[in-house]
Amino acid sequence: MSFDVHQLDHFLLLGSVVTLLAILAARISTRAGLPSLMVYLLMGVALGEAGLGIAFEDASMAHAIGFGALALILAEGGLSTKWSEIRPVIGFGGALATVGVLVSVAVMAAAGHYVLGLSWDLAILLGAVCSPTDAAAVFSVLRVVPLPRRITGTLEAESGLNDAPTVVLVALVSSGALDTDPVPLIVVTIVYGLLAGVAIGLAIGWCGALVMRRFALPSPGLYPLAIFCLTIGSYAAGAALHASGFASIYVAALVLGNADLPHRGATRSFAEGIGWIAQIGLFVMLGLLFSPERVTGEIIWIALVAGLLLTGLARPISVLASALVARATTMGWRDLTFISWAGLRGAVPIVLTTIPLAEGVDAAEQVFDIVFIMVIVFTLLTGPTLPWVARVLGVAVPTEPRDLEVEAAPLERISADLLQVTISAGSRMHGCEVGELRLPPGVSVALVIRDGESRVPERRTVLRRGDEILVVTPRAQRAATEDRLQAVSRGGRLAQWLGVEERRS
Repeated sequence: MSFDVHQLDHFLLLGSVVTLLAILAARISTRAGLPSLMVYLLMGVALGEAGLGIAFEDASMAHAIGFGALALILAEGGLSTKWSEIRPVIGFGGALATVGVLVSVAVMAAAGHYVLGLSWDLAILLGAVCSPTDAAAVFSVLRVVPLPRRITGTLEAESGLNDAPTVVLVALVSSGALDTDPVPLIVVTIVYGLLAGVAIGLAIGWCGALVMRRFALPSPGLYPLAIFCLTIGSYAAGAALHASGFASIYVAALVLGNADLPHRGATRSFAEGIGWIAQIGLFVMLGLLFSPERVTGEIIWIALVAGLLLTGLARPISVLASALVARATTMGWRDLTFISWAGLRGAVPIVLTTIPLAEGVDAAEQVFDIVFIMVIVFTLLTGPTLPWVARVLGVAVPTEPRDLEVEAAPLERISADLLQVTISAGSRMHGCEVGELRLPPGVSVALVIRDGESRVPERRTVLRRGDEILVVTPRAQRAATEDRLQAVSRGGRLAQWLGVEERRS
């Protein structure tokens, strides 16, 4: 097969134009309170058969691309997730990702069979692909809604973990294993995939962090690359051992993202860029796979009714069941109601439909079209209303203090770290004097940068919002230094007296 350089030039031109348009669309959609996926999906449809005429019908390639993109998105999610925020609610988030998924599948399967008149196989398949939430869709909207950490942590943990059991379940349904394998074997398969994936992710994340702490790399740009390669390797290792690669990559990224590694800020920025590229490519590809001429009135009707059943029935029941199993006593009915409404579906359900498409399952195209329409309609319905729902339920916290942005660079010759700290708009460090930070012994604030001008601070120098401060800390004191800075950011100069917990970011 010959290689045409001109075709490559055309592909690069089209790809760069589409990516730039998608980047501009992200800004517009964020201001409108809509997930960017809506714009990207429509861009794909416009480029496809109904628009510019680009034909794309390879289900196997879509399956491979979709899983690869989801792996990158989960890696970005794990690297940017703060363990301190999801640790108190990891039990509830884990219950939503397991018990909640099973309950949602059961409710949707029963509703699909008895209400929509679908066969049991098709009803179970529809319930399985629709049950997981999508981290990209959820957090593209929640960025503009100030919420308490118990809610954001729960939603983030659920979105990061619920892909693993759902992928196994959809694969079993698509292969016909539900009709041939005994139920105990199916349960063991799902449990093994999830637990083994978590164990592999923990092992690779811990070992990777240990190695990277001991060996300094010659260039700062190599740190993000090495960390990202470790996460991708975790996904591959999980898949090779017949475990859940999605659980492996998310857990490994979570461990590495919260480890004391150099250039964590640069790593998170690099991962965020990779995540955006993966989202853009994934959603545009799924839009290309969609053919509007296949859509009939029956498919639209099923999509609308299924979406109503999922949003109004299956999701609330699954959230309530998960709260009871996890004994989430810190969650009131207002929190649970908002979590139910915020269970946005995005790329994950559509990508999951490529599994039966690639397996050649009967009516797989019908399921794809139903899920595609359902995601678009109900994302438009629930996404823009989240800020309003949060205010009505009283769960929005406009004054919630934001954590500091801390980026570290190693000073190898003196066994120290240089912390670059940005004081965010909601930080209660605003108005504190440098001396009131009460940093550990041997730690000093070397520089304060304000409005582009740098100054050497004194103990009486007052810090302001938007300031960047450079803090030099011995490596042995780095953890305590970051804990103290975060505590002052949350509680102000009286953080210690008010009992504000000093915890790792």
